[in-house]
Amino acid sequence: MTTFTSQTPPGEVLRSTTNLMGSAGLRPRPFGFGGNAHAATIREPAVLRRHAHRVRFEDVEADLDVLIDRAIAAIADGEPAEDEILGHYVNIASLVRAVSFREGKLLEYAFERVARANPNVLVLTQSLKLPLVKAALEAVSGNDWSSLDGIKLDCESPAKGSYTPDLIVVNRARHTAYILDLKRSLASYGDTSRLDELKTKMMASAMVLPDWLYKTQKRLMVDTVEVAIVDGASRPSDHATGIWALSEIDDLLEIDGAAACMAELRRRFGARVQQLLEVEARKAIGVDERFVTTAGDAVAPLTAPKPPRINLNGPSRTFEEELADQAFDEDLSRDHWDEDRFERVDTIDDEKPRPVFFRVGYAKRPGAH
Repeated sequence: MTTFTSQTPPGEVLRSTTNLMGSAGLRPRPFGFGGNAHAATIREPAVLRRHAHRVRFEDVEADLDVLIDRAIAAIADGEPAEDEILGHYVNIASLVRAVSFREGKLLEYAFERVARANPNVLVLTQSLKLPLVKAALEAVSGNDWSSLDGIKLDCESPAKGSYTPDLIVVNRARHTAYILDLKRSLASYGDTSRLDELKTKMMASAMVLPDWLYKTQKRLMVDTVEVAIVDGASRPSDHATGIWALSEIDDLLEIDGAAACMAELRRRFGARVQQLLEVEARKAIGVDERFVTTAGDAVAPLTAPKPPRINLNGPSRTFEEELADQAFDEDLSRDHWDEDRFERVDTIDDEKPRPVFFRVGYAKRPGAH
């Protein structure tokens, strides 16, 4: 599988030059790099830069906060259905399920917003249904990915279903497209085959993407397609198998600071989600908010109502029956081998088990023939 290689060698020091123009009252303006750099009256100290474009969280803070607010509102507006097993904890379970879905969408929207810092990058988010062409699926399943370089298939060829990526990122300066699948966490995939199935779909889609872009995106042309599964939890990545950590997206977008913006987004979103969960948890265990003290006040004990005793061995007994049973247990003078309560060992049938005949078949309604 092909992986992305930054044009600028990792760790190279680029010096940005700035003309302060103090008399004009203007903010410092960065000039170009290398041979295109203009002379400047005052130079900034050398800074470590990997890419020509940069984004800071304060540049996108307002937009990202709006995205967080919308995600939280959507999570809180859910109306969970009654559940006999979860009982009054169903609201908490509903919130957790909603968070899993909304965080994925939040990452997609934020990714697109942060990517605007690089004018060469185009992020496609709508109508991304890519056909799974039969020839592409056969080529991917029967060949090593590295041996398929240069093979481009017609997107209108006979297909077996389709695949919809989360994002398609096109770097118009490099004529490179990335098929991205954003996951809030890859922990749930573990050793299952779902991850391999996802990779197969993504790679098959990559073989028809150049033709698809040309026909559906106003003759947009690319000569390289790469796929990446981005792990929002930023666990260790494996670029050789297409796994990227969210903390590495600076190199995908060629934007310094993109990963830091996404990390701050997840931190803020997490704090808001935990507030929602805490409120629902207090309601579920019966803690009255009026007794919750604020910082600086005397600490009031938070006591949850004691749950009723549950008899796991049968139907609940009355209070009188419970007392009678306890009295029997405490009566040490009582014969523990009372024949009225226990069967004697010598009465157990020692005969060999007799064969039991039964029939098997598909389930039928009672009374059906």
